[in-house]
Amino acid sequence: MKNTFHRLTLAAAFMGLALSGAAAQSNLRIGLAEDPDVLDPTLARTYVGRIVFASICDKLFDIDEKLNVVPQLATAHETSADGKTVTIKLRPGVKFHDGETFDAAAAKYSLDRHLNMKGSFRRPELASVTSIDVVDPATIKLNLKEPFSPLLAQLTDRAGMMVSPKAAEAAGDKFGLKPVCAGPYKFVERVQQDRIIVEKFADYWNKDQVFIDKITYLPITDSTVRLANLRSGSLDMIERVLATDIKTVRDNPKLKLVTAVELGYQGLTINLSNGPKADTPLAKDARVRQAFELSIDRDALNQVVFNGEFVVGNQWINPTNPYYQQAFPVPKRDIAKAKALLKEAGVTGRMSLDFMVPNNPETRQVAEVLQSMVAETGFDLKIRVTEFATSLKQSESGEYQLYLIGWSGRSDPDGNSYIFQVCGQPQNNSGYCDKDVDAWHNEARIKSDPAERKKIYEKVAAKYLPEGSIKYLYHRRVLVALSDKVDGYKQMPDGLIRVVGVKLK
Repeated sequence: MKNTFHRLTLAAAFMGLALSGAAAQSNLRIGLAEDPDVLDPTLARTYVGRIVFASICDKLFDIDEKLNVVPQLATAHETSADGKTVTIKLRPGVKFHDGETFDAAAAKYSLDRHLNMKGSFRRPELASVTSIDVVDPATIKLNLKEPFSPLLAQLTDRAGMMVSPKAAEAAGDKFGLKPVCAGPYKFVERVQQDRIIVEKFADYWNKDQVFIDKITYLPITDSTVRLANLRSGSLDMIERVLATDIKTVRDNPKLKLVTAVELGYQGLTINLSNGPKADTPLAKDARVRQAFELSIDRDALNQVVFNGEFVVGNQWINPTNPYYQQAFPVPKRDIAKAKALLKEAGVTGRMSLDFMVPNNPETRQVAEVLQSMVAETGFDLKIRVTEFATSLKQSESGEYQLYLIGWSGRSDPDGNSYIFQVCGQPQNNSGYCDKDVDAWHNEARIKSDPAERKKIYEKVAAKYLPEGSIKYLYHRRVLVALSDKVDGYKQMPDGLIRVVGVKLK
């Protein structure tokens, strides 16, 4: 309660400060569900971090409402007939926040950094790129070891974000403490777990479409408190409204709700071979994992926790996606079959599992419903509620047996699967590894025809869904609520909050 009061008081204080300087500066206050991890596009991995990056770090390309790739810092691209070179024309007259010029040399630097920096989460996203050539000051050429169909889609996200070479060289691995990019807003300050402040960049290439002077991001993990701050006027926008609060928002004439089905998924990651905690029957035997999945009723979970507003699923893309595999529909709950599989696997008695769950009300409720469901089959989930960024670190080091975690999603299906399912990839914290699955993923990357790629992913699904380390459960609706004072906001399917074109009345 003390924390809730503190957050409400703090937000009110910010509101007072904003009002005192209202004539001088407009301030858009956005409530986030978590505190982002490091603000370095090469090293970052959180969804909330991507929301902040949308204001400070422009990319070579972006997406539109229909998931088409559209230019941002690039103006055009051309792929060679053999698919092994991609030539990209760059936007002229672009400056970084430190005043340095964005040109081909800077673009090459940023892409090389994503590929080569120690700890880079972008390396697998650009794995097919062998080198980058500066053709002229406004043109770069990406040389690929083989055709790579998801490349442009990767460049619509963090892999396509451009950083100032001068600032990055000076800061080294501390760049994330004060990022310098080429977006509409420049970084001002960050107080961990408290606020991130950015201000309008006067030399932004598209400055005529930037109407707000300052943005304050406030991490507020309690969804009820986030909504209370929005209703009171202490916040202007909030992300991840609870599905159970949709009616409250819609019934309030001073609020608006925008929605889209997320590109990603929410699910359970099982530690298969990452350290001593993987020593469980669940990790060692696919039949036990199948029994676990058969203990879950996804429809009931959706109804109980989300009022039926979300979309149940069992794959890394949602059922409306063209790549969804209809041959593998969502499995129904079957306790008898689950118990038979456990008996066949030689499992007797109750199985205790360390269940790591990020700390927010919705995920805690999901965890409790799952705990109740699987108990009927003999699984005893020990829920361990953990601060979000801490849970990511613990998943990397294998400090879990079961982890309730999702992925915000990418416009190409490769972005939802490769880094989790292929041996040794940086987000494959479960340690899943299968040579056939690796080969199929690599084959899908070199095909450009969607029908051919879908057939290859069908083979992946046939093997990974019953044996793999992730049990996909549901796909959230992106739920962003905003004050009626916010105008011009459009919601893209990736769930990010884009601020160009947004106005405050």
